[in-house]
Amino acid sequence: MKVPPIKKAVLPIAGLGTRFLPLSKVFPKELWPLGDRPVIDHIVEEVKNSGAREVVFVISPEKKILRDYFKSNLKIERILKERGKLDLWRELKAGEKKWQKVSFSFVLQKKPLGDGRAIFQARSRVGRNPVMVSFGDDLVISKTPCLRQLAQIFQKYGKPVLALKRVPKEKVGLYGAVAVQKVGPRLYQIRQIVEKPKRSQAPSNLVVVGKYILTPEVFDYLGRAQPSFRGEIILAETFKKMIEDGKMIYGYEFEGRWLECGSIPNWLKSNLFLAKKLNLL
Repeated sequence: MKVPPIKKAVLPIAGLGTRFLPLSKVFPKELWPLGDRPVIDHIVEEVKNSGAREVVFVISPEKKILRDYFKSNLKIERILKERGKLDLWRELKAGEKKWQKVSFSFVLQKKPLGDGRAIFQARSRVGRNPVMVSFGDDLVISKTPCLRQLAQIFQKYGKPVLALKRVPKEKVGLYGAVAVQKVGPRLYQIRQIVEKPKRSQAPSNLVVVGKYILTPEVFDYLGRAQPSFRGEIILAETFKKMIEDGKMIYGYEFEGRWLECGSIPNWLKSNLFLAKKLNLL
C-alpha cells in the first residue's frame, strides 16, 4: 500500500490559557515571545519544514488576532519606509516571505471541549488525508524537525505516530505515560496510555508530547467518541479505544530538545534556553 505524503497540519490552539492568567484574558499565549519571535511562529515553521503546505488553525473567537500575525500590514510597512527604517522593513518582509508556500485557514471552536473535539473540528479541512498535529505548548529544537521525524515513521508503516520523550521518574505524573513494546531504534508500539499516573503506577518514563501524525481512522473514532461528563472529547481516550480494538499506534522517541510552553515557569525556562542559544543574553 502506497502511503500518501502529509501536506496538511492542524494546530489546535483554542484553549483558555488559564495558566497564563491574567494576561491571557486579553492576549493569546501563542503570541507571547519565545526567543526572538512568538511561540506560534516556531510551531508553524516546524510544520512547514516538515512538509505541510496547508495549516489549519483551530481557534477560539477570542483568538482571532492570531490571523493578523500571518498577514501583511501595509500601514506599518509604509510608516517604516517613510521613516527610513529600511532594515526593519526588510526584516518584516523576510518574515512574511517564509510563509509564501503555505496556505492558512481558521476554524472557530466556540467552547473548549477537549483536545479531541478541537482536532475533530478540522475534519472538513483535512478530508481523508493523513495530517500532522502540533499543539501550541510544545516546541522541539532539533536538526530534523520533530514532525518530519514522525512523518518518516508514518511513511514506512502508514499508522498513527505519537511523539515520545523520556522524563525523570519524579515528573512522569505530569504527563500521559505509555506502556510500550519496542519494535525498532527509538520506535515503539503503544500498548497503553495512562494519564498523569502516580509515580509507582507509571508504566514507563516515556511520555506523550503534543505532536502527532493522525490518520483518517483517528477522525472516524473521534466522530464516534462519547463525550465525558463535562462534554469533552479527549484524544488520549480515543487512542485508548483504538488500542483496545487492536489498532496499531506507534510512538517515536524523537531526537531533539523539548521546550515546554504550557505554564509560566516552563515558558520562562524555554525562553532562557533559547536566549542563550541565540546569544541574546
